[in-house]
Amino acid sequence: MAARDLTPLPPPARPAASALPGMVGKYRVKARLGEGATSEVFLAYDPFRGQDVAIKRVRRNLQEEDARETHFQQRFFAAEAALVGRLNHPNVVQILDAVDDPVAPYLVMEYVKGVTLRRFCRADALLPLATVIEIGFKCAMALGYVFKQGLIHRDVKPANLMVTLDGERINEVKITDFGSVFNLDADHTQVFRVGSLAYMSPEQLDGDALDCRADIYSLSAVMFHLLAGRPPFDGQTQPAIMNQIYNATPPPLAKLRDGISPQLQGLIERGLSKSREDRPASWDEFSQGLSALVSQQQAQRGPLQEVLDSERFTLLRGLEFFAGFGDVELWEVVRRAHWQRHGFGAALFRKGEEGNAFHIITQGQVDVYRDGSKVASLGAGTSVGEMAYLAPSPDLRVHTADLLVSQPATTLAFTPETMQQLSLSARHLFDVGFIRVLVRRLHAAHEAMAHPRRIL
Repeated sequence: MAARDLTPLPPPARPAASALPGMVGKYRVKARLGEGATSEVFLAYDPFRGQDVAIKRVRRNLQEEDARETHFQQRFFAAEAALVGRLNHPNVVQILDAVDDPVAPYLVMEYVKGVTLRRFCRADALLPLATVIEIGFKCAMALGYVFKQGLIHRDVKPANLMVTLDGERINEVKITDFGSVFNLDADHTQVFRVGSLAYMSPEQLDGDALDCRADIYSLSAVMFHLLAGRPPFDGQTQPAIMNQIYNATPPPLAKLRDGISPQLQGLIERGLSKSREDRPASWDEFSQGLSALVSQQQAQRGPLQEVLDSERFTLLRGLEFFAGFGDVELWEVVRRAHWQRHGFGAALFRKGEEGNAFHIITQGQVDVYRDGSKVASLGAGTSVGEMAYLAPSPDLRVHTADLLVSQPATTLAFTPETMQQLSLSARHLFDVGFIRVLVRRLHAAHEAMAHPRRIL
């Protein structure tokens, strides 16, 4: 087992701003995004990828100023450098490259044009309840993915959660800064007792062995802050905050903000339990609890939100067509598909039309008519139009039946352009799904014709 370094890090002093460099390695620097005591972050252009990236560089004068701080910064740099190309999730900032420059090592990361959740932790800038639950759900799914890679983030806090904005509406959330990550599979010494005090679990403060429930505690503390405008424990000094984390109970959320349901308050309180045994046992359990809050309408929605991504994700997860999809590929579908609603009698396809798209039914029912006679009824989880869409030549790419909505339906529509936006792994899973559908339909056709051999 790795030895534990229990020495707490001193609070860093903020340095004076340095001149903007023209280049960092092969990357042309465009602007400074931020800086701290040990590192600075730049917006730069990557000529190889043809896109903007974010570069986090260790400050050049750090080694001269504080050898002890240099030691810890090297550990944090190494922790993130080990994750280059390893994390691929829509809600995790990708680490693209790491350069161990002898003077100033730097990381190259996906650039997220947005702000951190610190902006929305003030009492005068709180987000709608449903938005906070949506953020929590996406972070829980992402941290669950991270944990499956054998990693515990250990520094989940508002400043490490980036969001992109469309006007006043939050589009996406991404987890960043893996400098404090604990690798369960590593066999080298790792730094313990790291993180941000206001969001640290009791066992993390103790330097105890950790599992996913430490990050569940931290995410619960972040959600508490976003909901109430204050962290669950607050004090003037670090010892005072630590004493509360060990011994105090957070104030009831329902007394801090209107509209908090008992179910929402109960889930956050479970996540903040002193004993990890009393918290949700896994990220799946925690994310399912958040999803249930949405499906049971336990939170009022913001004026700009209609259907939440978490609802769509949960809906697709229950459909047979997507049974083989992993969480990462399913998030791609949620984000890329064109969601459509169809009223009774609407035609998805008409006989003779060219097939340039296909649909997957998520809710409702569609009837298939050939020459005026109904030959089939298709419900949720079924693909329609894929035969014409997949046809190898234009003359075969024509629908041979009418598909009419018999019960108000919601579908996912896909075009060639949409499919090209998906990853190769997601497209492969669609091919597998189509094969399952076709085999099932062939089997049904043989049964209807009383074929002497039963196809299994």
